[in-house]
Amino acid sequence: MGALFMLTLLAAVLASALGVVWTRHESRVLFVNLTALQNQRDELNIEYGKLELEQATYAEPRRIDDEARQKLGMFDPRPQDIRLLR
Repeated sequence: MGALFMLTLLAAVLASALGVVWTRHESRVLFVNLTALQNQRDELNIEYGKLELEQATYAEPRRIDDEARQKLGMFDPRPQDIRLLR
């Protein structure tokens, strides 16, 4: 009876040790994945900031006015060309 009990305890200890090793391994793998995702997030945040700055530059009223005049040939209407509709 004592030998069977010792074998059972040995099996429990070995299973517990294997569980600890597997858990630590999984923890390390998940940490590496987390770090990679955080780096990707940081890169995307930087790109998003650059895109916001670019959008703000393109949406600037003075730039839009210049583009309309140069590329589209638009101009301010003369006072006699303005009609008021009611």
